[in-house]
Amino acid sequence: MKIGLYFGSFNPIHHGHLIIANFLCQNSDLDQLWFVVSPQNPLKPSAGLLNEYHRLFLVNAAIEGESKLRATDIEFKLPRPSYTIDTLTYLQEKYTQHEFSIIMGSDSFQNISNWKNYDVILKNFRLFIYMRAGYEINGTVAQNIVLLQAPLLQISATHIRNNIRARKSIRYLVPDKVMEEIERNRYYQ
Repeated sequence: MKIGLYFGSFNPIHHGHLIIANFLCQNSDLDQLWFVVSPQNPLKPSAGLLNEYHRLFLVNAAIEGESKLRATDIEFKLPRPSYTIDTLTYLQEKYTQHEFSIIMGSDSFQNISNWKNYDVILKNFRLFIYMRAGYEINGTVAQNIVLLQAPLLQISATHIRNNIRARKSIRYLVPDKVMEEIERNRYYQ
């Protein structure tokens, strides 16, 4: 099976994430897309992160009933901080029958040289890169890189968290089930 791995903090998951996931499922040869909830991104501060199990629960609530989408806690079991190459190596050993690809925005791709063993990733894995405004990819692109013009919403998890703290609505920014769970548990307040 061909599986796309969409790594992120998903703090919280929002419609922007889901639109990209749906676009990949509809416009690529991927059989499934897995949301890899990262407990700690080594390139971002961990302050302000909701507990990883709560974030995983929110992702599962957002994708409930979607047969091609799955949330995984695989990085919860690995050493921290989470390095993509370590997760990929683990997944390849555990699921030898699958072919894994990475899904990322062009903003993340511009920072890939800061990733641990990024050259191994570029050499051995297909990358689906969705273009983000202000983060153009110029020059020759490797054969295993697929550039996508996916529909994007200018939504950020930071904006959502700020709205919650300011007691503003997050309706239409996140799925209703996610909003209800955030409100019920008073997350991000």
